[in-house]
Amino acid sequence: MDGRAVAPAAGTVLNALATGTGSAFAIDLETTATVSLTSDGVVSGEIAEEPDADASLIERCVDLTLERYAPEAGLERADVGAHVRTETEVPMASGLKSSSAAANATVLATLDALEIADAVDRLDACRLGVAAARDAGVTVTGAFDDASASMLGGVTVTDNTADELLAHEPVDWHALVYTPPERAYSADTDVSACERIAPMADLVAELALDGRYGEAMTVNGFAFCGALEFPTGPLLEALPDVAGVSLSGTGPSYVAVGDREALETVRGRWGERDGTTRLLRTRTDGTRPT
Repeated sequence: MDGRAVAPAAGTVLNALATGTGSAFAIDLETTATVSLTSDGVVSGEIAEEPDADASLIERCVDLTLERYAPEAGLERADVGAHVRTETEVPMASGLKSSSAAANATVLATLDALEIADAVDRLDACRLGVAAARDAGVTVTGAFDDASASMLGGVTVTDNTADELLAHEPVDWHALVYTPPERAYSADTDVSACERIAPMADLVAELALDGRYGEAMTVNGFAFCGALEFPTGPLLEALPDVAGVSLSGTGPSYVAVGDREALETVRGRWGERDGTTRLLRTRTDGTRPT
């Protein structure tokens, strides 16, 4: 049996590293996972764009999903294995939640292969991917904020210490993403530096829970650029034209939201920098089997 699912990337409203509370929103860049069940009990994985890359995250996603749900599909876990392959539009280690998208797509593709995807609560599926990310060591916080935004679509606010959804709202925004050439791995982040800006993160959380996402993003952007030593130039180049702008995740990407005309103007400024700019829309449909 084969299963297939796609999951969107996400941008940051509030980085959860300071306090455990985070917020993110889904954007229109996709990761696709294809899972083929086998009868040998072995789980293997590959990443199409980087065949030599570590596939432990997606393999762990399959393993946890089979452990939890194979019996519900009438199968013995010891008798069922799988091969998973992911393909993605999301640049890795860019702050655009590539790991969360890969985990969500893999979990749902596995459920699709088991033919029970429609019977499983999406947040339960999301939590499996978060657990796999922790096991694989690709996240510091568990990234429930990023994963929930990718799984549900729209914007979410979460308590990552309890994997609890605090708020969820569909949003229809234009989003501009600037990704410099370098990479930044979440697991290498200076957490202690982020914890020192906890009072600013508390303010961002208040703004986000009040629906003031653009202001929340901008405060988050300046605070975390300071903590993580990323340049604030891209933020200043976007203001005051955009509704909000932030460092996305632990960088190096930046994301801005606003009306299309304003973002086109900012795209011209960001386009003078080394790297890639993308003008996208937000996503409200989240992760889904295909």
